[in-house]
Amino acid sequence: MLSDKVLYIKDLGNCPPAYLNDPARRDFYEIVWLQNEDALHVPQHDFQTLKGDWIYLIPPYRVHQLNKAGKNGVLISFKQELLEGDLKEFLLDVFRMFNIQGEFSCLQVNEEGSNGLAAVLQLLKEEYSHEVINLIMMKAVLKVFLLKLIQLKEQHFTLQDINEKRVYEFMLLLEVNYKNKRTADFYASKLDISAKRLNQILKEKLDKTGVQLIHDRLILEAKRQIIHSENTIKEIGFNLHFKDQSYFSRFFKQHVGQTPQEFQNNVKEHVISHDNTLYT
Repeated sequence: MLSDKVLYIKDLGNCPPAYLNDPARRDFYEIVWLQNEDALHVPQHDFQTLKGDWIYLIPPYRVHQLNKAGKNGVLISFKQELLEGDLKEFLLDVFRMFNIQGEFSCLQVNEEGSNGLAAVLQLLKEEYSHEVINLIMMKAVLKVFLLKLIQLKEQHFTLQDINEKRVYEFMLLLEVNYKNKRTADFYASKLDISAKRLNQILKEKLDKTGVQLIHDRLILEAKRQIIHSENTIKEIGFNLHFKDQSYFSRFFKQHVGQTPQEFQNNVKEHVISHDNTLYT
């Protein structure tokens, strides 16, 4: 159902299993807007409440899928090609907004922010409902919606203390460098603090050290490639800059509790036996 689409909009309560199981879904960015619902994760900041309007930003090729069954809200999925041809600065802002948390990015939106987004969403839905879609208009309205989300994301970070901003900057650096740079010293030097101080901040905010987060990101990418790519286990290890397959397999088993091949087999069995392909 997605193979010939660049945009898909649906109320969460009516999202069909055909969408959840569509192989083409992995090429789509997803915006999940929960409206007056409990969060799907544990809120991390004291300015957030459990219930409200939550927006989850899920980039392509992620391993986990949030369980949104029975929730009130809307799903907006779009391919990156809808953004092609735009300013590089805007594309980079979108990439950062979707990737900053690794699995997904999220923010809680207040009433004023929700009202502003709702007005643009209504325009987006109107364009989407036309039998023949005006692609230029669709791209323009989607860009306005994304710009509003970027603005809300920036406001979210102004509410955080300096150490939370350092965590944010660390995550940005990690996204670009995790395959090659696997020590806290590299990231600490980029942030102009000591490795000891960086680990203290990360431990306080995320309950993990720099090396643990680097390893988590490597494992996430390994899982993603095992599930979605056509590469062999050996090729995936090589892509992630492991010196040989045996070292990659040991590293993966140490963190996941099963070998890459066992993980791949379990994923295949899970997809066959479950309608909603949630996998952890």
